[in-house]
Amino acid sequence: MSHAPLSHIRVLELSRILAGPWAGQMLADMGAEVIKVEKTQTGDDTRRWGPPFLKDQDNKPTSESAYYLSANRGKKSITVDIQQQEGQALIHQLIEQSDVLIENFKVGGLQKYKLDYDAVKHINPKLIYCSITGFGQSGPYANRAGYDFLLQGMGGLMSVTGEKDSNPGGGPQKVGVALTDILTGMYATTAIQSALIEREKSGLGQHIDLALLDVQVATLANQAMNYLVGQQVPQRMGNSHPNIVPYQTFKTSDGFIILAVGNDSQFSDFCQVAECQHLLEDERFQTNSARVTYREAVVSTLADIIQQKSNEHWLNSLEQKGVPCGPINDIEKVFDDPQIKHRQMKRNLEHQTGLDIPTVANPINFSRTPISYDQAPPMLGQHTTQVLKARLALDEQSILSLSQRGVI
Repeated sequence: MSHAPLSHIRVLELSRILAGPWAGQMLADMGAEVIKVEKTQTGDDTRRWGPPFLKDQDNKPTSESAYYLSANRGKKSITVDIQQQEGQALIHQLIEQSDVLIENFKVGGLQKYKLDYDAVKHINPKLIYCSITGFGQSGPYANRAGYDFLLQGMGGLMSVTGEKDSNPGGGPQKVGVALTDILTGMYATTAIQSALIEREKSGLGQHIDLALLDVQVATLANQAMNYLVGQQVPQRMGNSHPNIVPYQTFKTSDGFIILAVGNDSQFSDFCQVAECQHLLEDERFQTNSARVTYREAVVSTLADIIQQKSNEHWLNSLEQKGVPCGPINDIEKVFDDPQIKHRQMKRNLEHQTGLDIPTVANPINFSRTPISYDQAPPMLGQHTTQVLKARLALDEQSILSLSQRGVI
């Protein structure tokens, strides 16, 4: 991957679960050499977060969970016991040769191993050191453990996700994937690359302090601004949009569709397709602001109209007119979608076991330096010997000795 954008960058990843590994996978996709440092014997917690587990050639479950496989493509795995001084020394030597370190230990958790930023910045002043925690390196919650589900609740996302409390099934609802972790991983990737670019000017590394709670609040986006500007607390609205109408799911004669009308011209086109142009004579329907004000009347009227015909009718007719709409696919249908197939969002990688395993492609498409999909998520400790030989020039006897003492 010498052509890749980050092929000149080496990353040490001392993280597990999702936010840190997601950032590491992003950097690996863009060509960085990512060395994942794992606990001896057990490794990343998510290796055991199953079923489902990857199955071997005899159709028997392996120790590789689907969850782990989702966030560790393109990396090298080494096992090091950082509780031992010799293990710490190995990591220090790797830090000397690295550009980036990603860690998600609790605040202060690496100090006793002499692997915190203050300890290692003297080893490598150019190191970009990214710490990912639930609540950040400072503040009254800094020492708390932070998990995605908790942060979705504390950070406001669950207050605007789900049906109204008064509706059947109403109440707070988390998003169906660990979105706060994923977004934190994405912010970490952006921050790391920005720090690498700044380093070209200053010649110095720096510490990145990234908190899941901060990320969740930052990504409330328009909902946060609705509150800050309008001084009204946004509420759960099910599949409705707080600022646009109609922009929600509607029941058809044989299922559901999403209607996402973004402007008044599109609403006019919808009315033409639905043969209800007379609604445009009603001031409640004429502008988006009016439709938001009279939401219940508008939605009730459109629901009666849309329910009279099938999914296929609405999706075909509205698409031809350029009115944004779409189906609600389950994940099987997602990967069977012709657009997803054309974009090659499913790729196969050859695993160390000799099996081909599926992976979900990175959505970034470079015109000149395309992402390569040639390294499956590693088995635990798969590259320990290789890395210690290539990066630290250790011989077989030294590596065997470290292994016998449980350092690696």
